[in-house]
Amino acid sequence: MPYTVFDTPIVVHFFRLISRITFFLLGWKVEGSAPSSDKAVMIAVPHTSNWDFIFMVMVSFQVHQKIYWMGKDTLFKGWKGSVLRWFGGVPVNRRSRNNLVDQMVETINQSSSLILTIPPEGTRGHVTHWKSGFYHIAAGANVPIVCSFLDYGRKVGGVGLALMPTGDIDKDLEEIKSFYKGMTGKRPEYFSIDYIRVKEAEDDKVEPSTSGHGSSEVADKN
Repeated sequence: MPYTVFDTPIVVHFFRLISRITFFLLGWKVEGSAPSSDKAVMIAVPHTSNWDFIFMVMVSFQVHQKIYWMGKDTLFKGWKGSVLRWFGGVPVNRRSRNNLVDQMVETINQSSSLILTIPPEGTRGHVTHWKSGFYHIAAGANVPIVCSFLDYGRKVGGVGLALMPTGDIDKDLEEIKSFYKGMTGKRPEYFSIDYIRVKEAEDDKVEPSTSGHGSSEVADKN
């Protein structure tokens, strides 16, 4: 995978220090540690505000975790492409015959180390279900799903539960739901563990970020 800000000497230490100072001043703390696996799909929950991406990046710096996120390949043209890749962006082609779940499975399989971060809610607004592409990427690549979190109620961010997908998505989501129980998003009205479920039938596509701020939408797979 491309060389990123997390690999850059001095710069990564600078951002790590800034992240620690910012968390201290805001009264936040970090719990957990980076995934033990070299490859994983990391879900970022709750996702109710643009601030979530910034806070999760600061968490990643503090736990020494290099992360990647998906974005439309059209965002990566010219000089912007180099900048976005440096910040962990992975371009995906929505026009390809291969759906984006398959694209990301192939990308993970071809990488020696890759932690792909996905917000399964798919949007910062109110949702009634999660998009399940994150699950099918992890299952297809045979990598664990790692649960990262931002609990605005306790002012704690971190990395916790890691589980291998069993193929029984409902069973696995129940375990994930238990992990996130009691957590609060920046906009509490937009997050509830009752929304940790998937629709029974939707296209197996992944909607990548169109804004370049690291959020991506992942749709369900039958």
